[in-house]
Formats: sequence, structure tokens, C-alpha cells
Amino acid sequence: MKILVLHGPNLNLLGSREPEVYGKLTLAEINESLGALASELGCELETFQSNSEGALVDRIHSSTAVDGILINPAAYTHTSVALRDALAAVGLPTVEVHLSNVHRREEFRHHSFIAPIAVGQVIGFGCDSYLLGLRALFNLIKK
Repeated sequence: MKILVLHGPNLNLLGSREPEVYGKLTLAEINESLGALASELGCELETFQSNSEGALVDRIHSSTAVDGILINPAAYTHTSVALRDALAAVGLPTVEVHLSNVHRREEFRHHSFIAPIAVGQVIGFGCDSYLLGLRALFNLIKK
């Protein structure tokens, strides 16, 4: 089993960007934690981060060799119909994750274009959002 992990814009700045909101872990540390869990579960991960909406859409379109997608669309959650449409088009089980609880933040962050096509969301648990999301996606695909 292979799962694609997508990280959206500004997540390359984790560890230094608003640590009171996003925590102190870097993206590399989050990917390392995901890799350790993937090894434990017996699945393979491919990770990809981009600040470009088009690059994320292109990566989703080329996801023919994966069984599911774990995505933190970051700011594109609230703005990108293109990302939503790309995920819907490939038809892979998708779990949306967020480090912070978007519902406790600014009103514009309360809407997700991704949620209606995702099998689930995990939000507000920092790095654990990714780990919980990966475990849930793995279990769903394994069935």
C-alpha cells in the first residue's frame, strides 16, 4: 500500500512560522514521524510540499500509483476549487488534516472546499493530526 502525503503552502516554514499556532516541529520532523508510523503499519509514503496550487494539482493528477491521499491543503483549504476538483477527479480516498483547529480561528478558515469530497478530517492536534489521519486512511484502505 502506498499513500501520498501532500503539504500545502507555507508548511515549509513550520517550526519558525507562528509556533503558537502551528507548533515548533518542522515539516521534516512531521515527515519523519509519518515515516515511522508508515513503517509500523507496513505501508509506503510519498511526501510532497508546494506553495504552488498548480504543482499540487499536477501531483494529484499523477497519483495513479498510490492508494490514498493524506492532505494538509493549508490556506488552499478555504480557496481552492481546483484542488477540490483534482482530488474528486482521481477518486482516491482522501483525508484532510490541519495542525490547528480551524474552527477556533478566523471566520474565513471555517469553510473547507476539501471536506465534502474527503472521507474525513482530523484537525487541531498538531503533528498528531497527521498521524491520526494516516492511521485512519490506512485502516480504511486496508478493509
